[in-house]
Amino acid sequence: MIVARAAFCLGALALGGCFYSSEAGKNLETRVDKLDKDLRAEQKAQAEKLDQQLPRIDQKIAEVTKALDSLDQASRRSGADTSVQLQKVIEDLASLRGQVDAYTHSLDQLQDRAAATGTAVAAADIPRPTDKKEFFALAQSKAKAGDVATSRALYLEFAQKWPKDDLAGDAHFAVAESYFAQDKCPDALPEYGQLIKNFPKSKSVPLAYVRSGDCFSRLKNTDAAKLAYEQVIHDYPKSAEAKAAQNRLADLKKSASTTKKKGK
Repeated sequence: MIVARAAFCLGALALGGCFYSSEAGKNLETRVDKLDKDLRAEQKAQAEKLDQQLPRIDQKIAEVTKALDSLDQASRRSGADTSVQLQKVIEDLASLRGQVDAYTHSLDQLQDRAAATGTAVAAADIPRPTDKKEFFALAQSKAKAGDVATSRALYLEFAQKWPKDDLAGDAHFAVAESYFAQDKCPDALPEYGQLIKNFPKSKSVPLAYVRSGDCFSRLKNTDAAKLAYEQVIHDYPKSAEAKAAQNRLADLKKSASTTKKKGK
């Protein structure tokens, strides 16, 4: 590996410092910082919008319920009057459904965050081994059992207890992979960054670069994705990850070419 390589600052989303050394790395840091700020602003705006929408949705439900109750009375009117009344109710319900769908989507996001917090609290009741290898094995066993949230909490706790141990790098990678599998790239990127920054000799670093590129690609940050793929090709040219990165770069170029042609 070239010692003077440009270290990849993926952890900027959650870390206090940067670990770039090249100009390309500094540019990537700026993009990651902007991504973090944009995501936080979007979350705040969504929460505020949700608070504003709830009273309106409650009011609309009351109005539609009242309209439905009146249908029995409307049935005693002429057929034309009843048809008009029914059409009005259908339109109201359609509008309400759109609002409720948007509300449900926002609520699901909030519930995911609440569930993660709740799991962390529940994980606090699990007896912790004092031996670090046994502690790590506990986190692994929870992951294998499908208890992703609990294993994630244990991995993160391990990394806090033994931050310089090689297994802490594996813990960060395991957390990143769990987020990546759930398509939660903003949460995965900082964990990949921790591995790359603090455990550069880890065998998982090449894959962390590729996964980071995949995350940026999913987040529509093509330039950052290219930097990640190019980095693994530069540092690990003979690795399977480098070959995967080359294929992804080719896909990005094809996609960019197709988009350019459509734009003409």
